Amino acid sequence: MAARGTGEGGDPTAALLAALRQLLRPIARLVIERQITFPMLADLLKVVLIEVARDEFALRGKRLTDSRLSLLTGIHRKDVKRLRSELDREVGPSRNASLGALLVSRWVADPTYLDEQGEPRPLPRAASAGPGPSFEQLVLSVSKDIPVRSVLDEWVRQGIVEHDASDVVRLRVESFVAEEGFEDKAWFFGRNLRDHAAAGVHNLLREGEPFFDRSVFYDRLSAESIEELRRAASEVGARSLREMNRRALALQRRDESRPAAEASRRMTWGAFFFGAPYERDEETSQDRTPTTDANADPVGGATSAVSGESDEA
Repeated sequence: MAARGTGEGGDPTAALLAALRQLLRPIARLVIERQITFPMLADLLKVVLIEVARDEFALRGKRLTDSRLSLLTGIHRKDVKRLRSELDREVGPSRNASLGALLVSRWVADPTYLDEQGEPRPLPRAASAGPGPSFEQLVLSVSKDIPVRSVLDEWVRQGIVEHDASDVVRLRVESFVAEEGFEDKAWFFGRNLRDHAAAGVHNLLREGEPFFDRSVFYDRLSAESIEELRRAASEVGARSLREMNRRALALQRRDESRPAAEASRRMTWGAFFFGAPYERDEETSQDRTPTTDANADPVGGATSAVSGESDEA
């Protein structure tokens, strides 16, 4: 019998384990570098398995017992009992990181804070400077709990904005990246990879209309070519993020008039670029061999539609 949602014969478990082995390699590098040992990682995996089994595999109208959780996950009942107290313990971003992401998102998407070319306006620091938008107005539109001056001083220190002698504030980056604070970076790292993985799992299990999940990959490139592509990816990605940010903000405001039960969905749209020396040994047996088929992608390059997503442009 095929695994749930695969609709395929063969050995989907072996294919999935091969994919997970690739997925976990950079994670393994990270945890070794940060001195997270296997017992810590094993307990974390057990907690996540129990949490997902509890949230998504409960039987309607029946109490979810330790025995059922043990049956679903393969984790011993005494470990299930011990680890259930760890469920739902989640660390969020610091207040400054989450506030900063909201502020930058609004500055680059809200027409109030954009000039005629659609670029973020330089903003006078104080609302008293005139009738137009100000940095003070921007901060207060997101939070009234943190002093505007504290936000400005911290952003100047991090290089996110410039504050000139005429008391005008200019945005220096078009996306918020916490330059300091490993905890904040790690939170966004986990959140972004979680949603990308969730889109792939949705597609693999064929749980509905596939989510968009595509990539372009090439080898046999020089370091100079990689750098040129990195710059191009940054430009294309920034444009895409700004466009999606503006659309999402406009739709969110439109949906404010809807009942809460109708406006209860969330979304994530992202972009990434990666370049490294190519080692064929890194790939599994599923590595695509370059082809000379006239209708195929160029030798050494390909595009992918991940796990069931339509191949139409």
